[in-house]
Parts: sequence; structure tokens; C-alpha cells
Amino acid sequence: MHIPVIVQTTGLLILSNVFMTIAWYGHLKNMSSKAWWYAALVSWGIALFEYLLQVPANRIGNTQYSLAQLKILQEAITLTVFVPFAMFYMDQPFKLDYVWAGLCLVGAVYFIFRS
Repeated sequence: MHIPVIVQTTGLLILSNVFMTIAWYGHLKNMSSKAWWYAALVSWGIALFEYLLQVPANRIGNTQYSLAQLKILQEAITLTVFVPFAMFYMDQPFKLDYVWAGLCLVGAVYFIFRS
């Protein structure tokens, strides 16, 4: 079964973003009473899994897409993962600014992939 490069790349980047978002921000909720270095070590451990997904995602994606396209795709995925994480896990309120930022990223994706 052949899985298209864009599907492989996007899927791996989504998974890597889940790990990275948890590594970057999860400690703010779960380890606020711990020393910063403890949170950093735990975050590095989580980030290892992010890299194990992100590196192959970019290598696979680079077979058909430019570096700029991969970066813009990554940023769009980051916001898509971050907003639900912020709202549901970190109990942050929804902001209309998320919509505007998302529309800006949709524009960025359009312009970088149109050629």
C-alpha cells in the first residue's frame, strides 16, 4: 500500500507536534512546584519522541517539498495542535485571535504551496 508523501509527512508532523507541545508547555501545569531543571529533564525525555517523528517527517517530505513548504506546514500544524491543547489541557479560554492566526497560516500555506 502506497501512502502519499504529504499524508506521511503531515501525519508524522502532527504526532511530533503533540509530543513537542506537551514537552514545551505540559510542565507548566504538572510540574510548577518542581525545580526548572527537573522539568527540563522530563521535557527533554518527551522531546526525544518528538525528534524520532519529526526527523523522518522532514526527510520524507523533503523528497517532494521545499524547505519553506515544510516549515510553513509545520507552523500550521503547530497552531492546530496548540489551540486544543491550550483550551482542553491547560484550561485556557478560546480567543478569536486563534481564528485570525489560523487564517493567516492558511494564507501562508496557500502562498507557499501554490507554485
